Amino acid sequence: MGADTDQDSDSDSDSGPDPDPDRDPDPNSDADPQMDLPANAEIGLTVGDSLERLADTISGFDFAELSLGEGTRTDDLDAGRLERLLADADADLCVHLPFEQVVATPVPEINDAIVDSLSRLLSWAGTVGARKAVLHGTARNPHDTDLRPVFADQLEAIGAAADEAGVELVVENVGHQRQGLALSVLGDLARETDTAVCFDVGHAYMEDGDDGVDRFLSDYGALVSHLHVHDVRSRGDTHLPIGAGEVDYGVVADHLAGFEGTVAVEVFTDDRPLLRDTAERVAAALAVDSDSDA
Repeated sequence: MGADTDQDSDSDSDSGPDPDPDRDPDPNSDADPQMDLPANAEIGLTVGDSLERLADTISGFDFAELSLGEGTRTDDLDAGRLERLLADADADLCVHLPFEQVVATPVPEINDAIVDSLSRLLSWAGTVGARKAVLHGTARNPHDTDLRPVFADQLEAIGAAADEAGVELVVENVGHQRQGLALSVLGDLARETDTAVCFDVGHAYMEDGDDGVDRFLSDYGALVSHLHVHDVRSRGDTHLPIGAGEVDYGVVADHLAGFEGTVAVEVFTDDRPLLRDTAERVAAALAVDSDSDA
């Protein structure tokens, strides 16, 4: 996720300090009107690891994507509160598996432990009704071609654990990062293992510009089940509202107009008008008759 750190859990409050910190905000107070989004795609919001951010920002979105940090103890997660917040917002749940944990290493014992750790998180995700789980496509050394079959084996094992939990695994492109597999390599391995893709538009732009976005969607667009959308600038700014950066979402529209998967707005702000504006811009780009140049 861009800088790939957990999003700041602090968020501004419109009503001042809450005298009862254990009480969830009234979902009907200061609620945003329902967004005018197309029926073909479901548009949600990444919320980092913060239930507070989820409560403050989820109104009007179809789902929340909650991050599970490295070393997360599922017993410490307030599943009851999470369920209430989602029910109040009439929203579904997706999860993001730990950012820092690579998928494949040269050491079999470490690889087994990675699968065990992620399987535990996927099992928990299934118990709370998560629909999809996002996994970064990473390896200890992504340029080591000998690790590619190991990555494929790992991906299949993690996918099997996801299937058992009733969760769809989607592997995300992070080739702009030091341990991320290149776009084409990730696409080939996802196809080989029959794994769905979380296509992060901003990450692809940071790796290879609009041409990289175009090539990946041309070659692997049929694998994409989940999108991460945000804007970026080549100087390194990421996770900006769409329209504030350099990504040509018209390229995305050329390939994914009428997209029927899930779309997560991954903009690192708690400003609800900015979040909603990005949702509406991407909705317009993905509309069936889209010719958007957003």
